[in-house]
Amino acid sequence: MYEIAHRVLLLRTDPPRDVVVTIGVPYEEPTGEWSCPYRIDGLDGWEHERKVTGFDSLEAVDLAMVMVRAALAGSHEAREGLLSWDEMPSGQRARTVYVTIDPAQDTAYVAMKHEIVPGGAVRRVEADGVLLDYADSGELLGLELLNASTVLPPELRL
Repeated sequence: MYEIAHRVLLLRTDPPRDVVVTIGVPYEEPTGEWSCPYRIDGLDGWEHERKVTGFDSLEAVDLAMVMVRAALAGSHEAREGLLSWDEMPSGQRARTVYVTIDPAQDTAYVAMKHEIVPGGAVRRVEADGVLLDYADSGELLGLELLNASTVLPPELRL
């Protein structure tokens, strides 16, 4: 795969190891659609090349990036807080989010921390079908998405 982008994340295990994410060059399929390959090395079950197909090359690249983000965020390594990006530009830091989906209620909760302590959310603000939970310090703890089946990206819907 000819790559157009890659990122190396640190998997904080003993011993630590790298997780390498690669996005490949999009290419046109015989059908006229465009595909974009991607690969994640270092996460269990992802050590082979995959691809997504879109209407044009830009959509294919965008879909590949969405799939990579979803795969990283949904991995058990991320849920356990073991993934980090040590070479972040100054002033920024990597953030893992935890997504819980309730298909029966058509809601999804995106937590900024693995666990929110009962009583930790002291303020809740509603905006456009999203409920934002804040700590006493003003830190965003999580958000609840109403109508998750239409709001979530297709690859995150159950």
